[in-house]
Amino acid sequence: MKLGKVTGRVVSTIKVPSFEGIKLMLVQPLDERLVPYGVTIVAFDTIQAGVGDLIYYETSKEAGRVLETTMNPCDAAIVGIVDAMEVEGAK
Repeated sequence: MKLGKVTGRVVSTIKVPSFEGIKLMLVQPLDERLVPYGVTIVAFDTIQAGVGDLIYYETSKEAGRVLETTMNPCDAAIVGIVDAMEVEGAK
């Protein structure tokens, strides 16, 4: 799993049938110190995350397992909202 921050929402009126009713969110990947890295990605949100939330997400084949239809073209999915985080050695 990877850490990220929800930075926005994507609106799509036409989708493949397996994506109907699922929100698409923009996610900025973060490292363990919550420093942004890489490019912003689009991820499926089945847990009702909101803009500004610290989340964890999954990519690749594992992301597609979040949806009911396992044969889908999902590349990233938000799987949880982070309530608290502690990093060893951090001040």
